[in-house]
Amino acid sequence: MALGAAAGMTGTNTKVVLVTGGAKRVGAAIVERLHREGWRVAIHYRASAAEASALAASLNTRRDQSAHCFAADFNDMEQAEALVTAVVAHFGRLDALVNNASSFYPTPIGRITEADWDALMASNLQAPMFLSQAAAPHLRRAADVASSAGGSSIVNITDIHSERPMAGYVVYNVAKAGLRGLTQALARDLAPEVRVNAIAPGPIEWPTDGQIAADERVRILEQVPLRREGGPSQIAEAAKYLICDANFVTGQTINVDGGRSIAI
Repeated sequence: MALGAAAGMTGTNTKVVLVTGGAKRVGAAIVERLHREGWRVAIHYRASAAEASALAASLNTRRDQSAHCFAADFNDMEQAEALVTAVVAHFGRLDALVNNASSFYPTPIGRITEADWDALMASNLQAPMFLSQAAAPHLRRAADVASSAGGSSIVNITDIHSERPMAGYVVYNVAKAGLRGLTQALARDLAPEVRVNAIAPGPIEWPTDGQIAADERVRILEQVPLRREGGPSQIAEAAKYLICDANFVTGQTINVDGGRSIAI
């Protein structure tokens, strides 16, 4: 039975997950999937206030007071840490953290600036580090390592390009590689109360800003063994597995990429 489903409402004992970048795309799919499992959801956004509010309103019609929005700009680490405090103050607990928020744009060699480095590292690596650090005491407090859920959980959304660098995206590649390493380091340091894993998407959902041209998309999909693009729901299912079901899994990265990472 899903958490809180029997009463048809949300109680203070119902588990809470914070999903960064949870207003749209992959983040919203993760929010929806965990909400269906009965979790209360903290939806973080930076600029997508309208989308976050609409998503929370929709979820709250299904279970009252089960979703709430929180704004934070991860270019400011004080805001990242304050986000965790705000979530715990609102919901009373924190059981899982999904570090999904990300910046993505090209940084070809010869044109990389310190501003590029700072911006891409902030959202893709620095914020997950400081969010995890701020969340750790609350996650440990909420953990029940003897339960079938196997304790509290952190899930980092990395990228298959953390291992197979994408040409022209040097800083993004490095940041996501760092996030993969952070996943393993946190898994060691936060055990046994907190499991820490990662999901590495492949061609899941193309950027909407035209960064990747149509012919390049065709070329990429030709290198995917399953010969198709995935969707946010595949990442959401992987997140649900790692948070709710994978009670003996920590320090691992699951590639959800149609086999792209094994293609020559």
